[in-house]
Amino acid sequence: MVLSDFSHKTLNGIILILYNQMKTVSVCLLLMLSIASAWAQCPMCKASVESAQSTGAKSVGMGLNVGILILLASVYVILFSVGILWYKKYRRSQVNEH
Repeated sequence: MVLSDFSHKTLNGIILILYNQMKTVSVCLLLMLSIASAWAQCPMCKASVESAQSTGAKSVGMGLNVGILILLASVYVILFSVGILWYKKYRRSQVNEH
């Protein structure tokens, strides 16, 4: 009976490890596929700006610059928010210990 309990626990542990590894691989594949589509957008933006410059319009380039700055700022806002939440959780655990 002890042997069957041990093998059952071991089997559950192996299944859990494999499941976690599959989740990690799935997330990595998803990120890799999204990066490929992001690289495809760069030539499209460049072509859009070049065609707008040939007609004399400057608003397209300015609009793309603003869009790039907004996307850049959003990453920093998210990182800053996660950092604040992590710090508050850390401080709360330090206060609870004392």
